[in-house]
Amino acid sequence: MTQVNVSIHDPAASSSMDDPLYLTPAAIKHVKKILAKQEGEKSFRLSVKRSGCLGFAYVVDYVDSFDSEDLKFSIDNDLVIFIDRLSFPILRGVCIDYVQNGLNGALKFINPNQTAACGCGESFSIEEK
Repeated sequence: MTQVNVSIHDPAASSSMDDPLYLTPAAIKHVKKILAKQEGEKSFRLSVKRSGCLGFAYVVDYVDSFDSEDLKFSIDNDLVIFIDRLSFPILRGVCIDYVQNGLNGALKFINPNQTAACGCGESFSIEEK
């Protein structure tokens, strides 16, 4: 799987936030395609919320504006991803892929911090410290 290493742009970030975020070319293409279909200027925002049987679920939003506390990741000149600052420790090092299965496609999150996933794929857990 080819991955694109993404740089973080956050002047207030500590060295613990230097771990990369990865997107596959398929994920980049998919996100750009979705954003192109949105009305107005939209951005891709990623966070996690407490949910499901194991504790957390990924939240993907296509937003008009982002929180000033969000971390900003430049993918290229055409794509910027925002990540909720409080979610970043759970998402640090995540690889986002896009998987096409027949007519259906979905973003797939390969998270090195994840310790378990539920059978339905809706939630995951991490080792909380």
